[in-house]
Amino acid sequence: MDKICSFCGNKNFRDKLVQYIYRCEGRFLVVNNVPCEECEYCGEQYFMAEVLRKIEKDFCEVYYYSKKSKYEVSLPVEDFTELL
Repeated sequence: MDKICSFCGNKNFRDKLVQYIYRCEGRFLVVNNVPCEECEYCGEQYFMAEVLRKIEKDFCEVYYYSKKSKYEVSLPVEDFTELL
């Protein structure tokens, strides 16, 4: 069965390593070098379920079981309605 992008209908994909940002309950985990298939036309990214389960598991280990992450970054936050 051929893959078809659900957004643009393109049939051409490329394997790529990307940065994935997982968010849950106002907390974030940034994961680098995550494998995905990316549509060559529109850039929509598709992830295997097992990959996403690993990211979710790591998020829980970091936030609920005190696993030490590789490093941490500071992140500025703005509210769009308050921008000038």
